[in-house]
Amino acid sequence: MAGFVASVLTAPLVVSAAGAATPSLSGEKAAFPPFDVTTFAGQLFWLAITFGALYWLMSTIALPRVGAILDERATTIARDLDNAAQMQAKAEATALAYETALTEARKNAQGIAQAARDTSTKASDARRHTVEGELAAKLAQAEATIAATKTSAMTNVRGLGSEVAVAIVTKLTGQTPSATEASEAVDQVLARG
Repeated sequence: MAGFVASVLTAPLVVSAAGAATPSLSGEKAAFPPFDVTTFAGQLFWLAITFGALYWLMSTIALPRVGAILDERATTIARDLDNAAQMQAKAEATALAYETALTEARKNAQGIAQAARDTSTKASDARRHTVEGELAAKLAQAEATIAATKTSAMTNVRGLGSEVAVAIVTKLTGQTPSATEASEAVDQVLARG
């Protein structure tokens, strides 16, 4: 059909072009064919037929195809936008779940850390009390040992002091005091401090 329409449209154009190419025999200068007033009716006729044929071709073949392509494209864009909106909603939901899980994990970690601190503090306090008790026992034992050693030393000092006092008095005075007198004198000196 398109071949028939093309041949119908091109035949008059070829004839008028051939007539325009041959100069008139009268020697006058020929006018440019589109501006020739004698051919206006034919030109308008063929313009209407050509316009009608092109209008019919465009409305039945080309424009429906372009419309289908535009509709398909609009459908694809709408579908892609819907998919993007769904994916964005999923991503936001996932991010919210992640934040919630992260907050919960932080709370749990703080609870575990606090429990560990409490346990450590209790163990440390118990250990400190045990060590303090052991040290107090050792201190009491050391004080008892020191007191016993001091008492023993004082006894030895008293006996030694008595012997030294007897030796000094004997050397100085030539008289030997009795052991009880020497012991009493040493006790008086030790009592004064």
